[in-house]
Amino acid sequence: MFLSRLPRPWALAVCAVPVAALLAVAGLAPLPFALAQPGQTTNVLGSDQGKPVITISGAPTRQPEGALRMTTIMATGPSADVDFGDVVDAWFRSDRAVLPRDAVYPPGQSDKQIQKHNAAEMARSQNSAVQAALGYLDEDPAKVKVTLNLADVGGPSAGLLFALGIVDKIEGNGAGGDLTGGRDIAGTGTITPDGEVGAVGGVALKTQAAARDGAKVFLVPKAECMDAHAEAPKDMRLIPVTTLKDTVDALRLLGKGSDKVPTC
Repeated sequence: MFLSRLPRPWALAVCAVPVAALLAVAGLAPLPFALAQPGQTTNVLGSDQGKPVITISGAPTRQPEGALRMTTIMATGPSADVDFGDVVDAWFRSDRAVLPRDAVYPPGQSDKQIQKHNAAEMARSQNSAVQAALGYLDEDPAKVKVTLNLADVGGPSAGLLFALGIVDKIEGNGAGGDLTGGRDIAGTGTITPDGEVGAVGGVALKTQAAARDGAKVFLVPKAECMDAHAEAPKDMRLIPVTTLKDTVDALRLLGKGSDKVPTC
């Protein structure tokens, strides 16, 4: 056999050539992963692209101080090529996450189909947030109209913050003050029409986005407390929530400086 007649160092070198070639191909070949990083945050009590995020008619409103900051992650698209080098780099960075592509995007769909799907999810989330907030406030949805405006963001994870923004603009903390207490508060969570808060994923990256943009308090679905702790700054207060009502109650306690505010 040819290799058996070669000196050992030469034989090893010859064997290493196809292995190196395979590794080179693997390093350049697209892998079935998506890379995510902290995305934008938006204060739902403020404006987006020159328009108020929340507009209410049919009920007296107030202009709160502070911020209720919805958070996002930014991920590579379903058709983006992610190679071995990208994955290795992300694994060693706290501000990146490597996720199975099928866990981020429905398989077999184009970028345009995904965009349409995310827009539909956002619309459903907004409708649920309006129903949850007006239900909590005992406002008649036939009389009170709420319009939500947020461009270039998809998915359902802003539901909780939209609902809180509506509550703050109509009722505040219920005692004449702001629900935020003037603080910069961030968070995430889906919401159902009856006010149940659901998990969303990507929480560790969202706490980083919140800290980057100045928030010191983060509202997190209770089931994701451990994930939120992973990369949250030590001075960020994590408040676990399960419903719109208990979120409002927690913020009222926080505003009073109470030691009974729940903590992750």
